[in-house]
Amino acid sequence: MMNLELVLPEIFLSLSIMFLLILGVFKKNSSKLIQNMSLIFLIITAVITLNETLGVEKIYLFNNSVIIDYLSSFMKIMTLLSAFLVLAISTNYLKILKLLKIEYSILILSSVLGMMIMISSNDLIVFYMGLELQSLALYVLASFNRDQLQSSEAGLKYFVLSALSSGLLLYGCSLIYGFTGSTNFNFIASQLSSENYALTFGIVFILVGLAFKISAVPFHMWAPDVYQGSPTSVTLFFTMVPKIAALTVFIRFLYVPFLNLIDQWQTILIFLSIASMLFGAIAAIGQTNIKRLIAYSSIGHVGYALAGLATGSNEGIQSSVIYITIYILMNLGLFSCLLMMKRNNQYYESINDLSGLSKNHPLLSLSFLIILFSLAGIPPLAGFFAKFYIFKAVIEQSMFFLAVVGLLSTVVAAYYYLRIIKIIYFDEEKESYDTDHSIWLKFSLTVSTILILIYFIFPSQLIEVVSLINII
Repeated sequence: MMNLELVLPEIFLSLSIMFLLILGVFKKNSSKLIQNMSLIFLIITAVITLNETLGVEKIYLFNNSVIIDYLSSFMKIMTLLSAFLVLAISTNYLKILKLLKIEYSILILSSVLGMMIMISSNDLIVFYMGLELQSLALYVLASFNRDQLQSSEAGLKYFVLSALSSGLLLYGCSLIYGFTGSTNFNFIASQLSSENYALTFGIVFILVGLAFKISAVPFHMWAPDVYQGSPTSVTLFFTMVPKIAALTVFIRFLYVPFLNLIDQWQTILIFLSIASMLFGAIAAIGQTNIKRLIAYSSIGHVGYALAGLATGSNEGIQSSVIYITIYILMNLGLFSCLLMMKRNNQYYESINDLSGLSKNHPLLSLSFLIILFSLAGIPPLAGFFAKFYIFKAVIEQSMFFLAVVGLLSTVVAAYYYLRIIKIIYFDEEKESYDTDHSIWLKFSLTVSTILILIYFIFPSQLIEVVSLINII
């Protein structure tokens, strides 16, 4: 008998989605109920994942097409908790904008299921199935606010460009299958030698497709418009959750089947990393919309995560995983602040709307200050350590140029974070915002701020967990 309990989280989540769909059809006005049940199902799935898969060193299922190991367990739990918090803190926002519909929660769950399949994939077909399940849900989420032109435009743009990248990915997969005669990662690895240059084309196509998905330069063109046009709760989801799955796929794809061809793909990753770090830092300077600024900022942060992967070492992989974990924590705090900028049931997302925020909302301003300093990489906050681990891994592999570029882009990026702080603390104050926020919103802001602030006291906890991830 196969160890089916190891894929119990995916089975449970699939059945939950089907149940919620049926409930939504037969029970009228059940959007609030489905929202709450989705939250419960996400927590149950996370608990099942903890119980069943944590501590499993490496097990292959379904003819080696699915892998369960430390990396998949850690990333799945992170995906589920991130999705839970996104749903929890955005309930009020959805109510006010009249977007609290049954489809919303179900689409989020479907996307999470796709990500979980991607995270555990050890086969090109399984990976592609997960990717498409995730993408189909995200297309609809991007254009969820149909009454707003920007949202419809964002959805259409994301759909067209993402469909193009999926096509490139599929082409790359079919090339690799054609050259090796298999879609399984382990089998591909056994067939490869460093002289097999024909496969480079397949790798390039897949890397381009994946770079699209995580909005790495030069395949980032969809991100600013989609982030700005989508509802804020969807932008939060886009910023956090798909990045986890995409990073895992990068690790699985490059370090399992194509480790022997490191000379070919390392150069591509270094280019993607340098271009993303520089562009993300420079392009964000002139932005006036916070969500658009976050889009460019996230492009820069993706560059740092890819720098860790470009090293070709276990330390590099671990530093990227730590980076993405801390990055998600910072984004959660930042968007919690953004969802608190509400006045008379209207949300504000311009940088000028933050003017003089410290006068009326000192605690919110302080949270903003800590989170922005952390994003800029100011010690001793969590963001500093995230970058420190990346630079350490890069320097250990003697990739000094990459470290220098990363350092320079950090300095440039610090400028626009400091500009926002200047606007919050020194500009003329505006009318104060509402203070009637949900418990979950206050909780997520408080916890994320405190964790960013006190991370330096216990950095070893996260390092110990991540150090179990050994891919090479």
